[in-house]
Formats: sequence, structure tokens, C-alpha cells
Amino acid sequence: MRPADRIAEVSVEDAVRASVSYDQLRMGDDALYWLETRPDAGGGTAVTRWRSGEGMRDVSPKGFDVASGVHAYGGGSFAAAEETLWCVGRDGLYRSRRSDDQLELIAHGSFGDLTVGDGELLAVRESGQGDELVALSLTGAPTVRTLVSSPGFLGAPRPGPGWLAWTRWSERDMPWDACEIWVASYSPRHQVDGAVRLAGGPNESAVEPQWGPGGALYFVSDRSGWWNLYRWDGHGVEAVAPIAGECAAEPWELGYASYGFLDDGRIVLIVQEGPRHRLLVIETDGIVRPVDLPYTSIKPYLAVRGTTVALIGSSPTAAPQIALVDMADADPQVKVLARPEHAALDRTRVSTPTELRVRVASGREVLALVYPPTGSAADWRAPLIVRAHPGPTASCQLRLDWQVQFFTSRGFAVVDVDYLGSTGYGRVFRESLYGRWGLDDVGDCAAVVVHLLSTGRAVPGQVFIRGASAGGYTALHAVAQDGPFAAATAVSAIVDPDQWAQTVPRFQRAHAMRLRGGAGRVRAAAVQRPVLLIHGTVDEVAVVEDVRELADELTSLGMAPEVLLLADVGHYVASSRRAGAALEAELGHYRSVMADAVND
Repeated sequence: MRPADRIAEVSVEDAVRASVSYDQLRMGDDALYWLETRPDAGGGTAVTRWRSGEGMRDVSPKGFDVASGVHAYGGGSFAAAEETLWCVGRDGLYRSRRSDDQLELIAHGSFGDLTVGDGELLAVRESGQGDELVALSLTGAPTVRTLVSSPGFLGAPRPGPGWLAWTRWSERDMPWDACEIWVASYSPRHQVDGAVRLAGGPNESAVEPQWGPGGALYFVSDRSGWWNLYRWDGHGVEAVAPIAGECAAEPWELGYASYGFLDDGRIVLIVQEGPRHRLLVIETDGIVRPVDLPYTSIKPYLAVRGTTVALIGSSPTAAPQIALVDMADADPQVKVLARPEHAALDRTRVSTPTELRVRVASGREVLALVYPPTGSAADWRAPLIVRAHPGPTASCQLRLDWQVQFFTSRGFAVVDVDYLGSTGYGRVFRESLYGRWGLDDVGDCAAVVVHLLSTGRAVPGQVFIRGASAGGYTALHAVAQDGPFAAATAVSAIVDPDQWAQTVPRFQRAHAMRLRGGAGRVRAAAVQRPVLLIHGTVDEVAVVEDVRELADELTSLGMAPEVLLLADVGHYVASSRRAGAALEAELGHYRSVMADAVND
């Protein structure tokens, strides 16, 4: 390592301050826009604009939190057109005109997937009765017009030449299980006409429609077992580039863009294979080739103009950053526009992961990312923290995470596990956890630990498991049975799948119904190891009352857990203003268990 590099503990303040999140890249008004969430600034989210020759600046009103609650997880929460910023707040849709710098509430409600059309703004509006696709004029006094309605869910309103495309799925499904692409004749300020279903159905997830430069409609479907790109030319549907990988992200949010069109006829798209992402280019003759980039993780927000691709990329040594990739030449040039700036961490040595594959009893493999203690020797041996990712329809991220480095810089090893049900491995793998939740996910995490114990990497009695949301449920069940785990940390945890199905926002009810049937409720009497429960008091996805009830039951049985309730914090603790308190509590929890083991 360089002499100036250092191996030092990453402070909780530094870990939080450096955990800036970038999302929702969009082109508009000859500029690039994105969302920027800053945990050290209270977790607020602002719209930032970059324009050549002008640089970067926030364009959303100061102090205004741009956040969409549509479908519980939001997405597509802003759009820019004609020197006007349209953005979503907690109570409705707003307009901010730069000519007078005034923030104006246009309509109350839950909006998302804001899309600029020909003189119109299109959006999804959700209510307790279902979803609507709506349109508003970009100028004058906008009136909300309903174009399409459904008792289920709608998304991706995408206007084309004389057409409108959108996605639709029922209240009994999640969009990654069954989602349809619909098209209809449409002209601005009129109504849709002759709507027909183009793709998707009970066993097919068709997502991310986009109109190509030649007037064809493109979309991503998993009809082959993988989310791949397809094209409809007005007559039939054909595969564009069959790939044994996922060319779309699991659609937790609206507004994803996993592919885009260069003005020379080529198509760029993101493909996920396990925890690793790549950018591919489809040449005009159909040949697919990889683009050589320094990133192993790319968020599903591509923004394309000309032969330039804007993306949010990261790697094990680079936290998520916004970059422009010039695709004009055979050797793409990368220009970084924005990255988390924190001088205290710029020369800090980081732990980089290795991929580990462990075979489980059924014969399949489990993939894990193993982060050794920072600066450790090749034969390292250390206390171990296993992380069960949330979702569980999600995956490990092969990117620099300063909250992981917070622990590895203190002598812990950290392991991320892509347990059964994760994305990046095809539809069959993704669906295989249904009815097995709390069983196979726990088993996969335990199998990875057993391997690391047998190879002398992990220290017996100093192996911990932590998870957030659905991962919190996995962590709790892992210490409710015999196994290698000495303690668990459950953040924003789900406790009882049946009860959760009654309280979860309507978007996720189908997920709760399909997942349950495995391990069932976390029963206090079964918990065998110390537990730390961290939960926001205004969590709308996993209500805090369930965690309070579990804590009371554990206390009555003499197994009083550590509990950290975070006032006015929602489901996303890691990006909230209390992220530092959560990190400190988790570290203290593990150290306390290790100290008790020594004293015993």
C-alpha cells in the first residue's frame, strides 16, 4: 500500500457522512438530474442538476424533501421540462418554476413515475382504491386528467408516436412475479383508445417499456427464465439479445431504466450475473459486447443522450458515483461528475471482498461476498458478521459500503449472502423461497458460516447475524434454533408474516402472502441467543408494534433484548438521520456478547 494510506478505524460520523446515495438519473432541459440523499443532513433528499459549463447545484427548494410514497417504495419522484421542476413530496405533487423560484402544490395524493410527454406530464397516482395513470399540462394551470385506472397497480407511462405504453399488475401479484405491458392509441390532451396487452401474464414479468428511436416498443421480459430485452414492431415480438443474465432489476420502485438508446442505433443495457453488474452494448448487427468500465455494481438508472451514457456505478474500492461514459470510440472514456466527498476517508485502506461458493445439502450453490478485517494477513481469523440482505427479492451489492468498513476496520469480517430467493440468478431461483421463508434463507446463511468455521476463518462463539426488513426476519429465525450464531441484530424487522400481511402497504401484500408458510412467526420462547432490535417509530412497511410485542415477550421470559427505537425514523434506518446511533448500538451489541463469552 502507499505510505500515506492508513489502516484506521472508520468513525461512525465518517461512515454516515460518506454514505451519500444517488438515484433516479434523468435527462431534461439539456442537463442531467439526479436525487441525492445525505444521511449527515438529516436523511433529506434533493434534486441536483449538472449542466456542461455550469457544474452542479441543487435545484429543488432548500429544505424540501423530494420523496414519493407511491407503492410504499416510491420511484420516479421528479421530472424537469421547460425550466420547471416537477417533484413529489409526502403530501402531493409540486411544481417549482425557476422564473419565480416558487414551490407550488399542484395536487394532493401519492404520485410517482413522473414522465415528460409532448406538452404533458404523465404520472402514476395511487389511492386506497387502486392506481391511475394521469396527465397534466406542463404549462398554465394544470388539471389532473385520468387516462387509465386499475384496482391493482400501474407503472411506466411511456408516450410514443401516437401511442402510450404502461405496465400493469394485479393486487394479487408482485411485479417481478406477474406484470403486463399494455399499449393504446394516444395523443396529448386526449384519452387512450383501444388498449391491448402486449406481453406478460400469470407466469411472466414484463417491465420497463421504452419507445425506441425507430418507433418500436422495447421491454424486458423473463419469459425465458431471465429478464431479457424484447422488441415489438407493431406486428410481432422478437428477442433482441438472449442473455443468461438479468437485464432488469427487481422492480421495487417505479422509474427504473436498465437500458437506453444511443443515437447511432446501438443499445446499452445493464446485465446482472449474481452480485456483479456489467454494461453491455448491442451493436446494430445484433452483436453483444461488454463495455470495459471500472464498476462492478450499476444502479438501474441509465440516462442516455447522443453517444454519452450517464450511470451510477461503484466497485469494492469506489462508493457509488455518477459518471458519464463517452461511447463514441471503441475505448469508452469515463468522466466522474459526483462522488461522496469526505477528505477523512480519501486515503483510508478498505477491505475488499472475495467471492465464496458453498454447496448446500440440496446440491445447489450459495454465493457469498467475504470481507476480511481491514489490512489482515492472508490467513486471517476473526469475529464474523453475516448480513442477510433485505427483500428477500434483492441481492448482495459488489460495491464499497462504508458501513461495512466501519466493522472491518475494527477487526470484524463481514459476509454478505445471496441466499435462496435472491435476484441475479433467474426466475426459478427467485421464486424458490416462496413458502420456505425463514428456513432456506437461514440454512444458506448457516452453511456459509459452517464453511468459514471449518476453514478456520471464523471464531466459534463470535459469529453474528444481522439483517434489515426481511433480512431482520431471517436474522431472528437464525437465533431461534440451534446453529452457529452467537447473537442477532434485527433492523426494521418483520416478526410475524401473517400479521405483516395485514399491516404492510398494499403494494407488498402479495409478497407477504407468497413468502409465508415457512418458519412462521418468530416465537420468543424459541430465541436462544441475545438479540438487538433497532426500529423506526414511524416505519410503515414493518410496523413498530410487532417489534415491541416481541421485545415484551422476550423480557417476560428472562431474555430481555436490547432495543433501540428511533423516533420519527421510517423503514430505511441506514439512510436516516439516526444511522450513526444504529451503527454504534450494533457494534456495542457484538462487543458485549464477546465480553460476556470471555467472562464466562
